[in-house]
Amino acid sequence: MSANERDLIVGGQAVIEGVMMRTPNAYAIAVRRADGTIVNTAARLPKWSDKYPILKLPILRGGAVLVQSMGLGIKALNYSANQAFTDAEQAETAEEVAVALKPAAIEGEGDFAGITGGLPGLIPVPTQKRAKDEMKKGTTAAAAGSIVFALIFNVLLFIVAPLLLTNALFIAAGWAPAPDTTGFWSYLHPVRPTVLFNLIDGLIRMAFFLIMIFSFSLIRDIRRVFEYHGAEHKTVFTWENGLPLTVENARTQPRQHPRCGTSFLMVVMLVSIVLFSVIKFDSLAYNMLVRIALIPLVAGLSYEVIRLSAKKEGGFIFKLITRPGVWLQNITTKEPDDKQLEVALEALKESLKLEPQPELAEATPLA
Repeated sequence: MSANERDLIVGGQAVIEGVMMRTPNAYAIAVRRADGTIVNTAARLPKWSDKYPILKLPILRGGAVLVQSMGLGIKALNYSANQAFTDAEQAETAEEVAVALKPAAIEGEGDFAGITGGLPGLIPVPTQKRAKDEMKKGTTAAAAGSIVFALIFNVLLFIVAPLLLTNALFIAAGWAPAPDTTGFWSYLHPVRPTVLFNLIDGLIRMAFFLIMIFSFSLIRDIRRVFEYHGAEHKTVFTWENGLPLTVENARTQPRQHPRCGTSFLMVVMLVSIVLFSVIKFDSLAYNMLVRIALIPLVAGLSYEVIRLSAKKEGGFIFKLITRPGVWLQNITTKEPDDKQLEVALEALKESLKLEPQPELAEATPLA
């Protein structure tokens, strides 16, 4: 492998019984069917920034990556859901396994979609059977429902709830001017956010996220997704270390990667604390609305921080920024078996086939 080839930044996402791997100019999805065979699909990625040069600008380019990753992540999940249950379709030609939504934290680069590196959302899992002509409509509806639900869920859990709880805490502790009203409504008396206010707000937000991720890790179906997440990281490390893409080489690699989307999440927390401390109002409603409106800006700034630090992965700042995310991956990744590694390796090999002549090409800095 040449030095130029090793400079290609690759990333990925765990899906149902498989992995989506992304290179700078292409992606591939590999899935193991119930009969043991591996199927894959691959395609080149459109260059939005070539068509819309404005998307090359800092912060805006982060938003473009976010939207593209969301679409790609949902496409990968739909493909994996269809392929993972192919045997059921062949066994009963009139019926096919239905797809329902269950909570999950979709990890990897695809998780940059949303505002997080581990967007709490929904993934399809088998539940019951239904006529197969309804399958495509069902998975499409599942994808749309997943995006809408995840966005609403994130806003309520990570913006609205922490803000209200922090506001109530400051009133109860006497850290803010006493409100004119008494009883329950006194806790909704607006408190002008300070650095301390936003720090506590951020800690509550982070606590919610950790509880959610830990709860998901106890679900058997989600644990298997986390195993494929570990396989994805081991595959990325194998590539970055310039080793042949084999199961033997991947098996010995770490499953925690510093450029995982989970690290991006931690940067989001820090950026939001700083930004929300600068833009603040005396109105609780205004503070809530401005936090929602600033989501794209927080995501864009966080992307730039990760992007800049990723260029100096050996530096102290990068290690400091990514360390909490690496710790959290002890939950969001699990040790994969050789068959899962085989799937992840095939996904990367297929995506590399669609790369143009090796060159120093930029890709999103999330593994």
